[in-house]
Amino acid sequence: MSQGASLAEHENPGEATVQVLHGRARMIAGTQSWEARAGDLLIVPDTRHSLEALEDSAVLLTVAKLL
Repeated sequence: MSQGASLAEHENPGEATVQVLHGRARMIAGTQSWEARAGDLLIVPDTRHSLEALEDSAVLLTVAKLL
């Protein structure tokens, strides 16, 4: 993701995490937000949320669809 780019608010697709591989990113859910830098792992909240790149970043999204 380029600095300033964002993924608009969306639903959680299942149990999910976002690992920042490079750069810095912010996850926002309602009035809460979490900042992460390279090496950090964020647990995606079970609510609508968005993600924005605070600088040029690479992130890895991992999703587990529970049955």
